[in-house]
Amino acid sequence: MKITCFKAYDIRGKLIEQLDEKIAYRIGRAFAEYMQAKTVVVGGDVRLTSRPLTLALSAGLLDGGATVTDLGMTGTEEIYFATKHLGVDGGIEVTASHNPIDYNGMKLVKTDSKPVSGDTGLFAIRDLAETYSENDVQTRLEFYSNGLISDQAFIQGEASVAVNKLEASGQYSVLDNMQPYVAHMLSYIDTKNITPIKLVVNAGNGAAGDALDAIQSALEAANVPVEFIKVHHKPDGTFPNGIPNPLLPESRADTANAVIENAANMGIAWDGDFDRCFLFDEKGDFVEGYYIVGLLAKAFLDKKPGSKIIYDPRVYWNTEDIVKSAGGIPIKSKTGHAFIKERMRADDAIYGGEMSAHHYFRDFAYCDSGMIPWLLVAELLCTTQKPLSQLVKERIAAFPSSGEINSTLTDPDASIKAILDKYESSATVVDYTDGIGLEFENWRFNLRKSNTEPVVRLNVESRGDIALMEEKTAELLVLLK
Repeated sequence: MKITCFKAYDIRGKLIEQLDEKIAYRIGRAFAEYMQAKTVVVGGDVRLTSRPLTLALSAGLLDGGATVTDLGMTGTEEIYFATKHLGVDGGIEVTASHNPIDYNGMKLVKTDSKPVSGDTGLFAIRDLAETYSENDVQTRLEFYSNGLISDQAFIQGEASVAVNKLEASGQYSVLDNMQPYVAHMLSYIDTKNITPIKLVVNAGNGAAGDALDAIQSALEAANVPVEFIKVHHKPDGTFPNGIPNPLLPESRADTANAVIENAANMGIAWDGDFDRCFLFDEKGDFVEGYYIVGLLAKAFLDKKPGSKIIYDPRVYWNTEDIVKSAGGIPIKSKTGHAFIKERMRADDAIYGGEMSAHHYFRDFAYCDSGMIPWLLVAELLCTTQKPLSQLVKERIAAFPSSGEINSTLTDPDASIKAILDKYESSATVVDYTDGIGLEFENWRFNLRKSNTEPVVRLNVESRGDIALMEEKTAELLVLLK
């Protein structure tokens, strides 16, 4: 059969049409066989179909020759951590992150939590998964099930594969790995630095709630004075308050309002599998991820001067300025988690950040985390005794940026060529690290074409000149269309 849910860096597909329990079984079996994985850790986010898919995936892993450790409901970073911490051969998180509610997917890593992408085995796993006969897959799922169920029951979260049938194999077990995970999270800060601080936290009814509760319990046990105001905290796979994706402006109001109403020091919101976190200052204003990259780079360089910092090429003048001023070494990488992680490993970088709110840490197996960033920023607020708005205000003024602007075009290649024809000859720097990046004396822009849709993504920034940045942004958008 043809499997269409495999993307360049992960697996994502529409339920029933592209991803169901049979396909999850195929993926698990192919992962174990192709990667020759003998031990695999699995987990899933709060989506209703994540549990059925995780159990079917586990059945496939067992039939592929792997021993399976199931962490239950997890965020993606809990799988990253467990894969490294437990020393297993691979890890798979069932998640669709911020995709629509009728989607689900998977993120795969191998030994040491190294990403599995199209270039490192993902498509080979797909090709192998397609070779299993339909009758064989059906027979094996029936073996592990307590009776077949309908597509509608699957959508509602009912599983064909039964836990007791998996456990009977002797190669499947359930593990609560939260305690070591929390201990690792708190290792990034010195809790003695934390002065009384009030934080609004919005899990968006996703997987972040349970992890945050565990972190809160550890802080309370150590008498660390952090007060949490919880918004949309209870995990709920029906997402009664909408799919959690704070990158969208329309998804920010509840967090911003709670910050203002509770006079909090900071607001924090996560996406569904909490591999990204988004911050709001004490005024309830959303802080662009670009400026958080600079804050975190400075925090690491203060502790370990001379370290290497990785950043993506969309906007970076602020990051470069901070890193160089703090005695660090800035290194540009192509956008995307697989590229960032690969470059961090190659250069042994201590931290890497993208404007999209993905933050990567050397001591976290070079993986991205949505919990470590807010802990570091909270510590920074306490040690500097400055509000978040003040910490970023000067940086925003020094390097104002447009934020990422998406344009749907009939012919993206022709539009990009038109931009190049107009600006390339006068540019002081022309960079093709990711899309096209052109620099001029006091402003620059990056233009990238989407790999999956007829969209181009524009980012513009300037040196201390908001009017110039806005003028050039408008000029480029007119030319694109």
